[in-house]
Amino acid sequence: MNGRTRVIERIDCWPMDIPLTDPFVVATGSRTLAETLFIRLTLADGTRGYGESAPFPEVGGETRAASLAAVDRLGRTMLGYPADQFKDIARQLRDEAPDEPAARCALETALLDAYSREHNLPLWAVWGAADVRERETDITLPIETPDKTLALARGWYAKGFRLFKMKIGKDVDGDVHRLEAVQREFPDVAFIGDANQGFTREECLAFAKGVSAFRDRIVLLEQPLVREDLEGLAEIRRKTGIAVAADESVRSLADARQVAAQNAADYINIKIMKTGVLAAHEIASFTLASGLKLMVGGMVETRIAMGCSFSLALGMKGFEVIDLDTPLLLDHDPVKGGYQYSGSRLLPWQDAGLGMTVHPPDRMLTLCL
Repeated sequence: MNGRTRVIERIDCWPMDIPLTDPFVVATGSRTLAETLFIRLTLADGTRGYGESAPFPEVGGETRAASLAAVDRLGRTMLGYPADQFKDIARQLRDEAPDEPAARCALETALLDAYSREHNLPLWAVWGAADVRERETDITLPIETPDKTLALARGWYAKGFRLFKMKIGKDVDGDVHRLEAVQREFPDVAFIGDANQGFTREECLAFAKGVSAFRDRIVLLEQPLVREDLEGLAEIRRKTGIAVAADESVRSLADARQVAAQNAADYINIKIMKTGVLAAHEIASFTLASGLKLMVGGMVETRIAMGCSFSLALGMKGFEVIDLDTPLLLDHDPVKGGYQYSGSRLLPWQDAGLGMTVHPPDRMLTLCL
């Protein structure tokens, strides 16, 4: 195969709104739609790869409109480059758009998907195929009334979920009450408390005190404080004895280094949507080398982006907490093929690339050589 058949010849992009089955309420905002942006990248030999931008403005600040504009701008710079230069292309995209990671994520995912399809490799093989096995994901329970929370918990428990990611951070007493109610009815479940930067230090300590009766069921506290307060995260670790995961605090390799230097977290949450894909791999590699633990999560995404994140967990070693559940929260799945869910289990795929396709509409943004 000559080099010209491997160059990026065309990039198609289209938005899609997918309703959520229930409002996705976090400390900083809420969402009733997954506002995603799909990418289909085509090489000169006809090989296609798919990607997804799913910004969550209430968490990361990036909007879909901004992602679309960035894809239009950045996509033009990729045309004509060979797919096997994906590392160089990713670095160039990062240099050109450091503040638009969701757009970069979509383009990088599509490029890596096309590259691995071209070489007849599952995408997880690009990262080393070090841990290819079924994994178990948590399930997210949004901030809701106690009755609604219990109703959701009952439904997910019946489907086999035993790790509940509870969104918290708006009201300490209410948060404690919701966790107590779920723990009372399902004493065998474990919890992640995800505050999305919603707590002050004092509120977080009060929350930890409030759940002390079932402290052994709290796996970790995810980003309880504002992203800049690394000193506070270190204090929470020391005073509560509960593991802390840095999420919004880590949007770059430099951020991860700072978290490690200040002993601010036990885990770093890898999210391709907040960093881009190659940067996520770099951060994950650093995290393992530094002795910290890994979790992998996402925004409100379909199986395209989640599949790329799952490929990192399968390809690398050391991902202890899997938070890849948001496709289960969508009203319907527009994606065909790829990994599948069996209750709380994520089942790896063997097809080349992501093994997925998404059917595009008749009208879309198209960039061509």
